Amino acid sequence: MSENNEWLWTLAETIPSESEQGQRIMKLLLSKLEEHQWPMADTFGVHLSTEEALVNAIKHGNGLDPDKNVQVELNLGAKRVSIRITDEGDGFDFDHLPDPTLEENLDVPSGRGVMLMRSYMTAVEYNECGNSVFMEKVLD
Repeated sequence: MSENNEWLWTLAETIPSESEQGQRIMKLLLSKLEEHQWPMADTFGVHLSTEEALVNAIKHGNGLDPDKNVQVELNLGAKRVSIRITDEGDGFDFDHLPDPTLEENLDVPSGRGVMLMRSYMTAVEYNECGNSVFMEKVLD
């Protein structure tokens, strides 16, 4: 989305692959969403999607290896938030995830997080190898 937007808050940080670091980033983002009076329903979706992306990067992408890092870029505007999470893993084929809504996949955990991210965010895009996700939420 190419809307002109002066960011009210930005964060660019490289964190080790530790869940505590992901939780710290989430607390910062949530406090900024609240500070800038984002609606609760939209804050919920951004929270869920960002947490899912961070967990995927730390746990699946980097295998909880504290020697591997996750790059986090957050930009918050009055009506738009953009998030980029990049890990040092090999990535994954996001186009061939199992559909978690199909009966044969109801017990398979793969694909649920990506499905949630796509349902709550305005845009979700992966880089070619699948180790970096860009998400954006634009308020109506």
